Amino acid sequence: LEEEFAGQNLADIFASIDETPLASASIAQVHAAVLKTGEDVVIKVQKPNVATILYTDLGVLHVVTKLFEKAVPRVKFASLSEIVEEIRNRMVREVDFIEEAQNLEDFVQYLRDTQNQYATAPKVYHQYSTTRVLTMQRLYGVSLTDLEVVKQYAKDPSQVLIAAMNTWFGSLMMCNSFHAD
Repeated sequence: LEEEFAGQNLADIFASIDETPLASASIAQVHAAVLKTGEDVVIKVQKPNVATILYTDLGVLHVVTKLFEKAVPRVKFASLSEIVEEIRNRMVREVDFIEEAQNLEDFVQYLRDTQNQYATAPKVYHQYSTTRVLTMQRLYGVSLTDLEVVKQYAKDPSQVLIAAMNTWFGSLMMCNSFHAD
């Protein structure tokens, strides 16, 4: 965080940052925090050297699939190298949190355009986001897979799932990006 916000004192931005991550995945960790202005946020922080490792690994995989296709011409019809190239292009975009912030904005616009009242997306704090750090409004919720908990909040859990699926499928058609979340 200090490296990404060079020149700024973190204490001038955040009142507190929980050092224990709420979640951790291959690319980043998410930490709860509170802005100096009092808003609850989460900070998605990219792990060190993720981009370099990703570029290297996927580059090697792409070369290997190209060589494999040359060595075994029968498999060229499967377009393995093209599939790996597409995966590489998509994964490289995953490490750009500025692009992820824009994708969130696009999704919010989709919700507005469709007057969807069943879904939401966190507000992005662009002034506290960089290519490797994404600061967003903290949302609280429950897992859709825990029906007993969902029943506490919704009369008909199946309608919640239907609304979620309709939102997701609609976003596939109308948003500029795909996001599984």
